[in-house]
Amino acid sequence: MPALLTAKPVRIGIVGCGNVLSAYWDAAEKLRWRGLIEVVAACGRETQRDLVVNQLGVSRFTTDYHEIVQSKDVDLVLVLTSMKEHGPITQAALEAGKHVLVEKPMAVSLEEAKQLVELAKRSPGYLVCAPYVILSPTFQTIGSRVRRGDIGKVFSARARYGWAGPSWSEWFYRPGGGCLFDLGVYCITSLTGLIGPAKRVMAMTGAAIPEREINGRKIRVDTEDNAQVLLDFGESVFGVVTTGFTLQQYRNPAFELYGSHGTIQMTGDDWGPEGYELWQNEVGAWQIYKETNVDWHWTDGLRHIVDCIHRKVRPMVTPEHALHVLEIMLKAPISSREGRAIQLETTFVPPAFAEDKPAPAEPAHLVHDRTRKHFETKTEGAQ
Repeated sequence: MPALLTAKPVRIGIVGCGNVLSAYWDAAEKLRWRGLIEVVAACGRETQRDLVVNQLGVSRFTTDYHEIVQSKDVDLVLVLTSMKEHGPITQAALEAGKHVLVEKPMAVSLEEAKQLVELAKRSPGYLVCAPYVILSPTFQTIGSRVRRGDIGKVFSARARYGWAGPSWSEWFYRPGGGCLFDLGVYCITSLTGLIGPAKRVMAMTGAAIPEREINGRKIRVDTEDNAQVLLDFGESVFGVVTTGFTLQQYRNPAFELYGSHGTIQMTGDDWGPEGYELWQNEVGAWQIYKETNVDWHWTDGLRHIVDCIHRKVRPMVTPEHALHVLEIMLKAPISSREGRAIQLETTFVPPAFAEDKPAPAEPAHLVHDRTRKHFETKTEGAQ
């Protein structure tokens, strides 16, 4: 029997009111309408005060994040700052006994991240780290099919995510930024979430476009914007990640897993699934499954942690997984510079996936608008 919901809404304090806030604000509004949360305070730059107070209606605004993490009326701290600030703010919030949801990556150094994982074990608050790709219904369906052997033993895997790159902020191209932290993190989270912890990493990374234009000004790129990352999962099971601010467009699956008896692949992006495709040798044909939850959004970690707080259950998204992904991202450039495979030290317990839910009652070929629920109606006199 599921745990009962707590009576009071979770009180949220936001730290970071930049570009990513709009996506999380939409997610927060849906939860607020259901009485599950209330946003009580926010922290940002002084130039963001008008947006937060007058446009979004958050009455308390500060430029000092300590006021948020120390506030007695904040239960959950939402960390949406630039990457270098994630670690210190998350640490302060956990030390204050708060629940924390932090955007990716959880920190920019391995030692800092290890401290957060240990702190999360002792803190009364939960720590949930982006990305939350393992929460999507399509990802979980793929995960359950892989675990029960629908494609046999996985031997090889591939994942990709990239685009032309941001033009609005320099920090993406500075140390502590880069394509691995911003983009590759999704792919690595997906492959490790499905296959399990990697044993070794080997990579080629670099700055393919040494100069970028940001807000009309030329800047030098000081971190990688292009990467190929090879993961060794042991027992000759390998995965490769293609990522960078160098991909203009693509028309291929988000990831593919190749097994002894078949192949399974997610269409779209792992942060924005469009369904999945399955090949099984015994069937001898591709089986195509359309996306069944078009409303799923990459900010779903907020709904997840709020639900876990209300129900008093541990989150499915774990800091140990985020730490393992971070170690891979930090050691990939080292591997590239030194030209060798590097052993990984961290590990995590892979997520458990429930069995597939029953297929939708309405045949897929009859669903012309998956954004709406279709209700069966009966004509007069029908039984």
